Amino acid sequence: MNPLVELIKTGQPVLLDGAMGTMLFDAGLEQGDPPDEWNVLYPERIKAIHQAYVDAGSQLILTNSFGGTSFRLEMHNLQDRVHEFNKAAAQNARSVADAAPHIVVVAGDIGPTGQLFEPMGLLTFEDAKTAFADQARGLADGGADVFWIETMSDLNEVKAAIAGIREVSDLPIIATMSFDTHGHTMMGVSPAKFIEALGEQDVLAVGANCGTGSDELIKAVEAMRKASPDIVLVAKGNAGIPHVVKGGDIVYDGSPEVMAEYALNVHEIGASLIGGCCGSTPEHIKAMAKALGK
Repeated sequence: MNPLVELIKTGQPVLLDGAMGTMLFDAGLEQGDPPDEWNVLYPERIKAIHQAYVDAGSQLILTNSFGGTSFRLEMHNLQDRVHEFNKAAAQNARSVADAAPHIVVVAGDIGPTGQLFEPMGLLTFEDAKTAFADQARGLADGGADVFWIETMSDLNEVKAAIAGIREVSDLPIIATMSFDTHGHTMMGVSPAKFIEALGEQDVLAVGANCGTGSDELIKAVEAMRKASPDIVLVAKGNAGIPHVVKGGDIVYDGSPEVMAEYALNVHEIGASLIGGCCGSTPEHIKAMAKALGK
């Protein structure tokens, strides 16, 4: 049995990890640098981030591959290294998960391409599917247990990612969107529409991540639960609201205590897979673990 399916079947909440980007900047990543290249340049730094989340109680860790499609990597002239970076991302997470004292699922993280689909942009479904397939192949070869599609705004991109993954693997798929525009995604997708559209797709769980704070994310998860009482739901909220401080740095105002309360709230309304997104750290995850009885 797949380890994530095994955890879900226990009926207990599954604790996810927190932000990768926040931790990378703390580790020395500079604005404009490609995070995915760190999988091969500084693998020990990536493993240390994964380890910190596992130590905090995470039962699932996302690979450092959010920008791992050829479209994203092309901005750094690294589009020919898709397989290398994604395989290394999964291997880094796999080494930490395999050494953990409890079950830790390695989720191959797949973010948006950053492109707009036709007719608003130039991206075609087939080109997107091919890019996602290339990324998924590297993640699968590196040892991912599941695929984690996240922070999507366009349903076509979600479907292209699922189709691309299925060209290379039959591992379980989780998909989340970011409902950050008056209860909808940037492309106008509502939580109910997301559930309806993915009803016929081959996914293990769906949900919401990122956005404009935990309150809006909770509303999105609640709407999904009303739309589908039996679906497995994901909640991966930001640690509060971002603020720009002196020097130009961005900080999030959600304390570990606030995130602990958020974890209880989303679990109460039906989320099974619960974690943090932007601004969240191992300290936030540790507080959430305690609140959820982990």
